[in-house]
Amino acid sequence: MNMPISPKCRLEAARPAAGRTPCSLALIALTLAPLAALADLGNAKTIASGLANPRGIAFAPNGALYVAENGTGGTGPCVPSPPMPQVSRCYGETGAISRILPGGAIRRIATGLPSLALPNGTAEGGPAQLAFHGMTAYVNISLGGDPRDVRTSLSAGGARQANLFGQMLRVTPSGQYQVVSDVAQHEVVANPGGGAVDSNPYGLAALPGRRIVADAGANAIFEVLANGTTRTFSVPPALPGGRESVPTSVAEGPDGALYVGLLTGGPFFTGTASVLRMEPDGSATTTYATGFTAIVGVAFDTGGALYVLETASGFPTGGPPPTPGLGAGRLKRQCPGGTPELLVDGLTFPGGVAIGPDGAAYITNFGTSASLGEVLRLPLTPCS
Repeated sequence: MNMPISPKCRLEAARPAAGRTPCSLALIALTLAPLAALADLGNAKTIASGLANPRGIAFAPNGALYVAENGTGGTGPCVPSPPMPQVSRCYGETGAISRILPGGAIRRIATGLPSLALPNGTAEGGPAQLAFHGMTAYVNISLGGDPRDVRTSLSAGGARQANLFGQMLRVTPSGQYQVVSDVAQHEVVANPGGGAVDSNPYGLAALPGRRIVADAGANAIFEVLANGTTRTFSVPPALPGGRESVPTSVAEGPDGALYVGLLTGGPFFTGTASVLRMEPDGSATTTYATGFTAIVGVAFDTGGALYVLETASGFPTGGPPPTPGLGAGRLKRQCPGGTPELLVDGLTFPGGVAIGPDGAAYITNFGTSASLGEVLRLPLTPCS
């Protein structure tokens, strides 16, 4: 699914013989009710605004807060949207990695990164997630679709940085960047999830000697070693009824294991998404927490509590999807040994979550808007 975050979802009840049928998180955005004016975010307060399709969010070791802006696309060239081939998403170099300064000012550190956006401004490709190892940031450039087709078509039309889609970049504090790994090419070569070739790198964890990528198009977890070698780490199992897992987020837990949040394929029924626990070497996968919906972010605090960001509250089970849409996004927490609790409701297509050094939760909101993107800060009380 291609959301502005560009994760991929699947609408089919079971994988067809010809391969996967993509749908985009952009489709979720189109089904969301106009909730912004009605949202009651409780104690969550806006600390920065004016971001362009903000997705991932992370703190550097020095406490500085950074956001990946998917950008606003541009004047072209254009390629079809995977879930909506009748609609074009057009190229521009408007993606950015931005630092949120005290007082809410935005300083764009790395600019001119590639971006693909729909006519309504919703981005479907660009800087999607970032993670720090030391003061170096690692950034996934989301894509969606077969990278051979997308990158070739864009390059032929004159897009100078088309080949950066589907790649992982290393970004210095001064904004200089270089390619670390062509994650999408590994999907082309290995296609560990089977079906049609489809890459949309989103979730990212930067660990000593390796980076872990949740590729929501490939339905797989990839490992990128320090030398750039990319290999398959794990393939999450399909869900009951043949629905695809669609991993969108990954974080290292306090026990050293990796925790992976699932968007799941559509329809996005309430309470059908889970967080998986994977051994550090990928040798075993178990279900750690359940009862979530359309997960796009996971994080841990210093006390070991799990935070799960849902981009929508989903459809009720047992009947056809209702109108007007999938409902508002939410942030939930599961304390060690506890069950999920709702922390904030009424979010509008949130894209990422991070726990700050001050113990508060930070969330990107309006993640499918070209101009209304914001960062929220939610004070937290420790688990009892």
